[in-house]
Amino acid sequence: MTFSNLAQYFEKLEATSKRLELVDILSQLFRESSAEEIGKICYLIQGRVAPFYEPTELGMAESLVAQAIAKAYDASKDDVIKSYRHLGNMGLAAEKLSKAKRLKTKAVSVTEVFNELLKIAKFVGKGTVEQKVTTLSNILKSIDPISAKHVVNIPLGTLRLGIGDPTVMDALSIAKTGKKDLRPEIEDAYNKTSDLGYVAETFFKHGKNGIKNIKLVVGKPVRPALAERLPNAEEAVKRLGNTFAAEPKFDGFRVAVHKDGNNVKLFSRNLEDTTNAFPDIVEGAKTQIKAKSCILEGEAIAYNPLTEEFLPFQETTKRRRKYNIEEKAKELPLILFAFDVLYLNGKDVTAKPYKERRKLLESIVSADHTVVRIAEERILHTAGEITKFFNEEISEGLEGLMLKKLDAPYKAGGRGFHWIKFKRSQSGELSDTVDVVLLGVYTGRGKRTEFGVGGLLVGVYNEKKDRFETISRVGTGLTDEEFRKVNEISKKLRISHKPARVESKIEPSFWIEPKVVLEIFTDEITKSPIHTAGMNPSADGGVGYALRFPRLVRFREDDKRPEDATTVSEIEKLYKNQYVGKKSSK
Repeated sequence: MTFSNLAQYFEKLEATSKRLELVDILSQLFRESSAEEIGKICYLIQGRVAPFYEPTELGMAESLVAQAIAKAYDASKDDVIKSYRHLGNMGLAAEKLSKAKRLKTKAVSVTEVFNELLKIAKFVGKGTVEQKVTTLSNILKSIDPISAKHVVNIPLGTLRLGIGDPTVMDALSIAKTGKKDLRPEIEDAYNKTSDLGYVAETFFKHGKNGIKNIKLVVGKPVRPALAERLPNAEEAVKRLGNTFAAEPKFDGFRVAVHKDGNNVKLFSRNLEDTTNAFPDIVEGAKTQIKAKSCILEGEAIAYNPLTEEFLPFQETTKRRRKYNIEEKAKELPLILFAFDVLYLNGKDVTAKPYKERRKLLESIVSADHTVVRIAEERILHTAGEITKFFNEEISEGLEGLMLKKLDAPYKAGGRGFHWIKFKRSQSGELSDTVDVVLLGVYTGRGKRTEFGVGGLLVGVYNEKKDRFETISRVGTGLTDEEFRKVNEISKKLRISHKPARVESKIEPSFWIEPKVVLEIFTDEITKSPIHTAGMNPSADGGVGYALRFPRLVRFREDDKRPEDATTVSEIEKLYKNQYVGKKSSK
């Protein structure tokens, strides 16, 4: 496929505001793609030249991209910047200058452009800046204006196609079979490898059997299993049966450890490679995990060895840094509490029941290690035992409990009642925060004019329809610094029209690409005629859910993907549960 053809598809994708149209356009694109280029196209759709977990970045800021555009079209850098400021997008500036220059272009393939972009990402050492600028400039000289627009937006991270991974997986299935029937198999393979390009290429080359044979690989992060929530201990016992496991719930970083001999890699909940950020855990994993190869999951939390107390998340989060890492590691040592093993000595063990995986974990991790320890586990039977253990952990400064079904397999990327999180309890009612996705921004008035932001439009994820539905406007609970942070985020993610995967009756001052997750505390979940979360016009006359008195707790853009935010189905359960709690407390 020529890159010009791909760029025309990008134009169609960019123009639509309907999710079903995205699927149709993508499936048509994939039908025209070869097995050799399908993986590359999937990466480019994500605005990447490698899977998200690989730290393969193009590393070109606006200034360097402007320099490359100027070099390609014999313009001054100042002219490029001026055009960019006028049009609001560097890609549009490149398109305009390309049209004016009227260069003779050739039929450059997707693979050729991809390989040149990958080359830019791999330049290191002396002369790197000039090499990046020259390579991008040469690409621009060889392609048409529409292609130039999209190529320029890739290194800047401003390719605004509005496509989520579930949409791509639906389209891959339709492209091969005409139906979405193979979406579950594609998703399962993706959950095991977190590499959509690799899965797509395997699927197109080897079909259904190819993706069914995809196994866990040390070094490719596994998409983490997620927990459900319930209103009280009695409901948890009903779901789990009369014998189940309970572990402390730590308020720290979820960490996946991939160990192959002395080679250790760490990945965050958000699939980011965090190996360099936590050298203490890396060293601990080398000596304190007794396995030749393994993938295990745990929670890292800051610990004060003098007072023997766990520190709050605000302290733990200070360990996320790029500079002075060793110094901060001494000041705030981390303990990784391992709670599950997914792969051990060459074998994928996710299909084994939890109680067997726990025994395997106990065979390779001790409870008394200094850095990597096994999380405490108790086998419980009653609601009273849950409450007793819960109160003990709260008194230790922890969040609560994780309750686990003993016979459940590990469901990569899945959410279900095999794991239940049990957090702060008040009068029989489970009180918890909600993770929402930033969808839009309202411009500021009065004092907030200086911030550029006066309020936020946020939503939750509808996992059945792969879209984000509005649930609240947030205007309180943000500090001046947080308002400024939202303004900086909005500059990078602002788009001209409502994203195709957003369902909203409300129009903010401007839309934001749904990428940033915020943790919100709310007094209550209520019904609302203006918000679309859970709205079903045929069933309830067009009423959705809303958050009453929402306040920002923290930004979660580094450890949660938007699709991992609170779901509509969770909101529905929380809405019902709050009334269960009130009845039980009377």
